[in-house]
Amino acid sequence: METVSHKGTVLIRFAGIDNPEEAALLKGAEIIAPRESAAPLKEGENYVEDLKGLEVIDREGKALGHILDILEGGGGNLAEIKLLSGARRLVPFRREFFGDPNLEEGKILLLESWALDEQ
Repeated sequence: METVSHKGTVLIRFAGIDNPEEAALLKGAEIIAPRESAAPLKEGENYVEDLKGLEVIDREGKALGHILDILEGGGGNLAEIKLLSGARRLVPFRREFFGDPNLEEGKILLLESWALDEQ
């Protein structure tokens, strides 16, 4: 793999991909790096993989469901939550809605439970 910066964009060339037609087959693919090669986290940041599976609790500590994924949305990231009922909801993954994740306990506080109401 070779990388080059070009007009503010990073271009990547993969071994064995020698023409635009072969490169087009990779359109939409994700590049996954091992954790030791990932960008270092700043304070208050988390890797998405560490958030998946966290139990979502309310202010009383009652379990509401768990995080399935963090999705990129037009206005920011969205937490995809699977409720105990099996229903799924999308909640903006922002400080107004969530407390800091507790990775040791495997939990995250949902500050605004109304965000899970069916629209």
